[in-house]
Amino acid sequence: MFNLHGKLQYFLYPAPVDMRKSFYTLSGVVSSIMKRNVQDGEAFIFVNRNMSIMKVLHLEHGGLVIYHKRLENGTFTLPRFNEDIVSQQITWQELMMISYKNYFSKEMNSMQKYLVFVMQIMVH
Repeated sequence: MFNLHGKLQYFLYPAPVDMRKSFYTLSGVVSSIMKRNVQDGEAFIFVNRNMSIMKVLHLEHGGLVIYHKRLENGTFTLPRFNEDIVSQQITWQELMMISYKNYFSKEMNSMQKYLVFVMQIMVH
C-alpha cells in the first residue's frame, strides 16, 4: 500500500483529463488511448487542463490506488514532449520535480531548494 518509488515505470498522459474520472475511467484511458495495461504495475500520471490537479493511478498489492494532488496555488510544469504521442515515459526524479517544484519559493537560496528536494525524494 502506498508504494511509489524509483524502480517503477511512470507514464504521463499528455492531454488534459477531467479530474472527476476515477479508477475505471482512468484505467480505460490507460488501456484504450495509452495502449498500456494497468495490470502491469506501471504508474500512470494525469493532470487537468489548468495544470493544478494531478492523479497517479497505480496497481498495488490488493488493488488500484489513486494518488491525488491539488495545488493551492501555482501550476505543475510538465517536461517537454512530442504532442503526437499518447504517453510519455518519465522517471521518478522527473515526477518528483513536477510534484514538488512549487515548494521552492523565490526566497530560498539554491542550497535550501536542493535540500528540500532531496528530503522529499527520501521521504517517498
